[in-house]
Amino acid sequence: MDLIELIKTRRSVRAYGKGSIPDDLVNRIIAAAMTAPSAGNQQPWQFIVVRDREKLSAISAFHPYCKMAAQAPLALVVCGDPVGKKWTDYWVQDCSAAVQNLLLAARAEGLGSVWTGVYPLEERVAGCRQLFSIPEHIIPFAIVPMGWPRDEADFKEVDRFKSELIHQDRFNA
Repeated sequence: MDLIELIKTRRSVRAYGKGSIPDDLVNRIIAAAMTAPSAGNQQPWQFIVVRDREKLSAISAFHPYCKMAAQAPLALVVCGDPVGKKWTDYWVQDCSAAVQNLLLAARAEGLGSVWTGVYPLEERVAGCRQLFSIPEHIIPFAIVPMGWPRDEADFKEVDRFKSELIHQDRFNA
């Protein structure tokens, strides 16, 4: 599959079939996330691999849009670590790029995943921090449940191109 097809068929997959995800595959996906661009190459991300069934089920107590984690073989918690970085305000963009790479890498490997936002909602940040023992200086950014998709139709290509959103040389109201 070429890159454009991969991008166009990446979907938010919330239903997973049976089967675990091997550690080497998880590490490949995280390695892809770590190749994302970051301000000044700061790489302000940290990753928590969550396989513990009780923890996966407990996520929905503080994150109402992450109920699918209870059925996923695993979830990756992406955190920002801006402390000591020269450009501390760019960790959000940097972690966003890392999550996008992670989603695309999962798709390339045949996995389904979904980006569920944590930051900047304080109740989600606090719940995530407590459940995963995240230190105060680390900021929980997103939870990405993933697994083998229950239905390959989840990857159907959809055309989302809208020419009216493109402007030339200036913003056309």
